[in-house]
Amino acid sequence: MNSRRPLSLLFVFLFALARFTGAHAAELNVFAAASLSDVLKEIAKTYEPASGDTLRFNLAASSTLALQIKQGAPADLFFSADEAKMDDLAQANLLAADTRVSLLSNTLVIVVNADGGAPIAAPSDLAKPVVRHLALAETQTVPAGIYAKEWLQKTDLWAKISTKVVPTENVRACLAAVESGNADAGIVYKTDALISKKVRIAYEVAVTEGPKISYPLAVTKTGKNEAAARKFAAYLASTPAKALFEKYGFLPAR
Repeated sequence: MNSRRPLSLLFVFLFALARFTGAHAAELNVFAAASLSDVLKEIAKTYEPASGDTLRFNLAASSTLALQIKQGAPADLFFSADEAKMDDLAQANLLAADTRVSLLSNTLVIVVNADGGAPIAAPSDLAKPVVRHLALAETQTVPAGIYAKEWLQKTDLWAKISTKVVPTENVRACLAAVESGNADAGIVYKTDALISKKVRIAYEVAVTEGPKISYPLAVTKTGKNEAAARKFAAYLASTPAKALFEKYGFLPAR
């Protein structure tokens, strides 16, 4: 792919953005799924100086973020790793009208430690004695864990491995458990595995075999900067931003 085209489009978009930015810069509280941490931080490096706005990221499990918003936390934008958490906020009438859009998708992978990790070549290997502890994001509330459990049930593996599961608070904590050797294997998003040099991908779940992973975005009513939040949401859906999401391994919404 020609890298110059997305870059040139980026500067054209940001030039127009800066030209039409209001007189007062805004501080935006962006509540986003932990799996989006790295790409959003890179986006901020260009977006902030061009727009004049400051992005304050609250990066955690989508379930935690949704609960915080329902309890009145001043979020301007919510970027969830699943539709269910956004549905909860919609039902509570906490989303700004006509701002919800599903932007991205992802895939699941089984990861092991890069230095002498468990010899896993197929999902069925998770049930073998070589895997004593399997790290998963919490399977009842955290999207990455919910997706992983759904896939394990679909492959008839859940009953065989459920006693091995080590729950973590979010997908990055799951990744860290494998990196540190506290878990023999873990199931994370492919995008998380790609940013770590301490794990290797032992198995990638095909898109057609895995759960339908969806990342919706919406402006919320609990913030104080709706106009600026709408502007940033529009940028996240733009061609330049999509190029950065692709760079980090995210897929277009299905």
